[in-house]
Parts: sequence; C-alpha cells; structure tokens
Amino acid sequence: MTLTATTSHTVGPYYHIGLTWLNREDLTQAETLGERVAISGQVVDGNGDFVNDAMLEIWQANAAGKYDHPEDDQAKALDPNFQGFGRVPVDGEGRFRFTTIKPGSVPGLQGSTQAPHLVVLVFARGLVKHLLTRIYFDGEPANAADPLLACVPEERRATLLAKADAAGHYQWNVILQGTDAETVFFDY
Repeated sequence: MTLTATTSHTVGPYYHIGLTWLNREDLTQAETLGERVAISGQVVDGNGDFVNDAMLEIWQANAAGKYDHPEDDQAKALDPNFQGFGRVPVDGEGRFRFTTIKPGSVPGLQGSTQAPHLVVLVFARGLVKHLLTRIYFDGEPANAADPLLACVPEERRATLLAKADAAGHYQWNVILQGTDAETVFFDY
C-alpha cells in the first residue's frame, strides 16, 4: 500500500472550535512571582486592515528564567503559580491585550544568554502554517547581547520590541506582510 502525504490547509475558519478553553488574557495568578506587564496591540495585514480572527499563542519562561517544560533542566525554581503559556484571541478589530510577567533571561546556544522575551505563535485565516515571532522589551539592557536579536538587521529589530507608554503598559503590533514594518517572523 502506498500512503500519500496529507496536504496543508489554511487555518480556519473554525480553528476557534476546541481551542477556546485555553484562551487566557491574564497568564498570571495572584501568587505569581515577578513584574506584571500588560501588552496590547493589533494584528493587521499588509494593507493595514485589521485581522479580526487571529489568535496569539504565548510561550515564555518564568521570572527566574525557567520554562515549565521537561527539557528545561536548569537548577532554577519553577513558579507553581505560572504556566508560561496562554492563548489570546483578537477582538473584531484585530486588537489584543494580555497580562503576564516579564520573564527572566534564559540560556542560549553555546553558552550565550537570551534577553527576556516571549515566544509568540500567530494563527489566522489564510495561513497554511502559524507564524513564529518574539516580543522583546524595549530598553532592556540584555537585548544588546541576545544572539537571535543580533541576527535580525538593526533596522528591522523594532518590529520585535514592545514599547512601554508613560503608564508602563507595553504596545506591540503584528504586521503580517507587505511593508518594511512587517513583523520579523522566524523559520524553525
């Protein structure tokens, strides 16, 4: 018998079914350790039109820089009140907002250290495969030594930086295509 590979299909329009139980706009609990941060923004396409059916999946380390994952064998403590994972749907105008903690630095390849960051997967109608990007924090001193951020051309790094307003709320947008402002996405 010969088996044929299943073809790729776009995400949606019904990807929300079965996934909404994981939606959490607040990834923290009252006892979660670390500095709480609110991040908001909008998902737009290359024409600047909002994408009203996107979902962001967030993965991150805890405040000590440890992932709640079996492959993270660092001798750092896990925070029992923080999973480091959540899904955030956008509203009808492509806007999102979530609360989390600022993660600690994590080890990188060959003894390097990665700056505090969130890994973000973007799911939306029309995407055959989700997109992978990161959120770094503007003004974070560790950004200068982050090995992945250093691979991104300097003029494109701003698309990965969440910027704080006067009240300390972070703003970060996802631009899916088309312009020089397109968010940097990574292959994996």
